[in-house]
Amino acid sequence: MPFRLLVPLGLLCALLPLHYGAPGPDGTAPDPAHYRERVKAMFYHAYDSYLENAFPYDELRPLTCDGHDTWGSFSLTLIDALDTLLILGNVSEFQRVVEVLQDNVDFDIDVNASVFETNIRVVGGLLSAHLLSKKAGVEVEAGWPCSGPLLRMAEEAARKLLPAFQTPTGMPYGTVNLLHGVNPGETPVTCTAGIGTFIVEFATLSSLTGDPVFEDVARVALMRLWESRSDIGLVGNHIDVLTGKWVAQDSGIGAGVDSYFEYLVKGAILLQDKKLMAMFLEYNKAIRNYTRFDDWYLWVQMYKGTVSMPVFQSLEAYWPGLQSLIGDIDNAMRTFLNYYTVWKQFGGLPEFYNIPQGYTVEKREGYPLRPELIESAMYLYRATGDPTLLELGRDAVESIEKISKVECGFATIKDLRDHKLDNRMESFFLAETVKYLYLLFDPTNFIHNNGSTFDTVITPYGECILGAGGYIFNTEAHPIDPAALHCCQRLKEEQWEVEDLMREFYSLKRNRSRFQKKTMSSGPWQPPTGAGTFSSPESQDQMREKPAKQKVPLLSCPSQPFTSKLALLGQVFLDSS
Repeated sequence: MPFRLLVPLGLLCALLPLHYGAPGPDGTAPDPAHYRERVKAMFYHAYDSYLENAFPYDELRPLTCDGHDTWGSFSLTLIDALDTLLILGNVSEFQRVVEVLQDNVDFDIDVNASVFETNIRVVGGLLSAHLLSKKAGVEVEAGWPCSGPLLRMAEEAARKLLPAFQTPTGMPYGTVNLLHGVNPGETPVTCTAGIGTFIVEFATLSSLTGDPVFEDVARVALMRLWESRSDIGLVGNHIDVLTGKWVAQDSGIGAGVDSYFEYLVKGAILLQDKKLMAMFLEYNKAIRNYTRFDDWYLWVQMYKGTVSMPVFQSLEAYWPGLQSLIGDIDNAMRTFLNYYTVWKQFGGLPEFYNIPQGYTVEKREGYPLRPELIESAMYLYRATGDPTLLELGRDAVESIEKISKVECGFATIKDLRDHKLDNRMESFFLAETVKYLYLLFDPTNFIHNNGSTFDTVITPYGECILGAGGYIFNTEAHPIDPAALHCCQRLKEEQWEVEDLMREFYSLKRNRSRFQKKTMSSGPWQPPTGAGTFSSPESQDQMREKPAKQKVPLLSCPSQPFTSKLALLGQVFLDSS
């Protein structure tokens, strides 16, 4: 594709003034208080419709006013919406839902679940709700936040995912059976995001429980991806987790890759880990060198850097928000304004947008009420205070209410060209889209705390400061309080001491000289490089046991044939396309 085809639209968007976007009908900027109430009403219309028509199923089907299971039969929308309830100020409903989840959610079920989706939605949602419980007035047990029923639920769910990491590379399978482990014959092809999106939740879990296994497997997976990057510093879209060979070699910042980059930054901030940030900054250089054209980001071949698909995907709209986290505000605003023009063209972001043609891509014209552009607007508004960002929030509220609101909630927009609807309301609408909209219009929300207020908690391991701000949102918009990771630190250190002692003991029995070499070293305990040591004997037996009836895997990042030129969101783009 000639570069000149990108110039007219790219230059137009790059030259837009900072305050591009018309004010309200009366000539004024959007009123935050007015839209805050509108967003709250949107939430309750969707939430109440789910409770009345779909609970205990995972998600609401708004056109038929019923429910269906999508990601594993967890009452997923209820878990995903829980911390949003508190952000909206509904303490009593938060407390009620905590009780409902404890009584009704069971992870010992014969279901094939997406490892990625279960982590970000279920583990992330439960961890966030656990850490917010005291603020919500829940009577927490002694030892909180290092113990508690929601924490135990999160740990149970995460342990169900650990068998997926037992591969020669340490990179996880995309799907695991919650009762039997990885099914025999499971595809070894996983998308990049499905490998690199665990460090936020798993490191939090390790810090709170004292069990390092979760953070260990997440770090090994991150490092294997880092080691698999091309000579020009890019990663592909899908990889074989058994061999480490790339299956889809197209590189970009969107679908199948996105949250890998997000978690390098957020993991670095959460854990104060310079190595993770250095890894992202190296990727960022390659991304800017090979995929960026006039503040748009294209898809390129990971080894050559040649353009393979000149499209913008709605999932890529998280990128300006991520740029703001590393302080790259000017570039973030320019890219955001590009994406905002697409929203204004259609009243939403189509899944794929052909940049040179300035229009949608066939079969990718829909908008499932995704949050990414609103997420970036919230981050950038906190950083700049620019009213353009409130205008995007206003446009989002008006568009979603006008196009997708139905009697039983809000429906996915199947086609932005004619506003046809689809019979699904994804749980992320309540977890992310509504939450980011509300926080955009609510500058005094506790989530935005600048450290002027905080809570002091006494734990068995000493005094702990919580609620001082600086929350890290996981990729499903579940906020994690970084301070909580230090509340149970002594427990973690003790666990590592036990690990060291046990390893030394067994080393002594096997090889005394090896033991002597180990005791002379002064470095900290390191996670194993392979995945074979992460399971208990019980879980190994479960993995070998073939279930009586296998269900269709619920992969969030489907595998594609080796002949595919590009594999994104389950669609295969061949050379002839």
